[in-house]
Amino acid sequence: MKRLVRGFLEKYNKLTLEEKIRYSYLLLYVPVVIFISFALINMWNVNKKYDEMIDSTSVASEFSLDFKNDLDYKTYLVIVGNKSFEESGIEEMLTDAERVVERLEKITISKDNMGRLESVRKYLDNLRTYLTRIEENSKKEDLYEENLEIWENDVQIVTTLIEDTIFEYIYYDIKDVQIERTIFQQQFKVMIIFAVIAFVVISAIMAFSSYYIPLSISRPIKKITDVTNQVAAGDLDVRSDVTDGVEATMLSTSLNSMIDKINELLSQVTTEQIRLRKAEFELLQSQINPHFLYNTLDAIVWLAEDGQNEKVVSTVKSLSEFFRTSLNQGKDIVTIKEELQHVKSYLEIQQIRYQDILEYEINVPEELSSYLIPKITIQPLVENALYHGIKNKRGPGKIVVTGERESDYFCIYVKDNGLGISDERLETVLMNITNRNESEKSTFGLYNVNERIKLDFGDLYGISIDSVFKEGTTVSIKLPLKESI
Repeated sequence: MKRLVRGFLEKYNKLTLEEKIRYSYLLLYVPVVIFISFALINMWNVNKKYDEMIDSTSVASEFSLDFKNDLDYKTYLVIVGNKSFEESGIEEMLTDAERVVERLEKITISKDNMGRLESVRKYLDNLRTYLTRIEENSKKEDLYEENLEIWENDVQIVTTLIEDTIFEYIYYDIKDVQIERTIFQQQFKVMIIFAVIAFVVISAIMAFSSYYIPLSISRPIKKITDVTNQVAAGDLDVRSDVTDGVEATMLSTSLNSMIDKINELLSQVTTEQIRLRKAEFELLQSQINPHFLYNTLDAIVWLAEDGQNEKVVSTVKSLSEFFRTSLNQGKDIVTIKEELQHVKSYLEIQQIRYQDILEYEINVPEELSSYLIPKITIQPLVENALYHGIKNKRGPGKIVVTGERESDYFCIYVKDNGLGISDERLETVLMNITNRNESEKSTFGLYNVNERIKLDFGDLYGISIDSVFKEGTTVSIKLPLKESI
């Protein structure tokens, strides 16, 4: 039974909403029609049978209850010559009696009463025979005694038999009516019981239908609504798993396809944004490099004019190494070793220009050499340390580049003993590192470095700044432990 119900519910859940509503009405309509049809047919049959029996009794009652006395008396009048046979009305009485018997034969359903009607018909035939003999004898003389004998021994006996048989017919007909009435009462009780049962069953069906059918329609819609609300709240990992109802299943599938498409489009937009931001950063770098190149070339010209040929050669070599590592075959990610070579070339060039105020030291552990870092990450920080720290100090200063490995990441530190940053200014700088400020040109380099690290390795990584005014600044670069392949 459970399997049958489960199978029915599975098939029901696969129906369309239109079919569900149609079948729900049919489910309520069929029991009502069956019950009403049963009741009407049963009442029709009982009423028809009852009417037939009443009609039979009514027709039987048309048979004159004084048939015997009237016929015997009219026959006697014919015998004594008081009336002729035609004047007596005997023929009309016989014809009426035969007509009543004929009608009763058409409507009688009782076999016993049919037998009684056959007997009455035979009696009437015999009676007509006797009356015919009396009529013929009445036309002759000296047959009075014979007619009287026929009247006493035949006619009166037959009329008595007819009367008794008709009375028996009426008695048993009425008795059958009473029996049918009892049967009808019993059937009426059964109908009442059946009606109560039908009412309970229909009520149960209606209760089940009123709960399950609306639920089967609203539940998948509610599930889909919950999914759309989650999508609207920004959760694009949610999926709809509705399988109840054809329309709801199609809507669920379409919703999932739409979510997948949104994810795909967001991924494309994110990729394009990353490409755009990288392009912006590369553009900034391309703008910085020419400025540095001009200054370096000026320094080379000055050294050449001053006759310092060895420094000219050294500076040119450093400049060549600087641009070689800058280009680095177009790679965006380089090793720490390659990045430090770029920084060293830069510091060598700058030390020639600022030899009276600049000292530097690069002391990064060898174990960090193979780890990866975005190209031109440390150099902008060193440049900031020189221009905003050492130069503003108005005296000699030192830049130290160090490194340290932790359990699941490593850090590169760019430290200077320059002017430092005031607390108020440091707060602004830290804000500009994460939020680009077009009006703050001096923090573009820091913002550029921090954003490129996050784009390449994620939001867990980037730069941080610690500074004490008039003592110096330390910029920390946090990077993941990723090595080149």
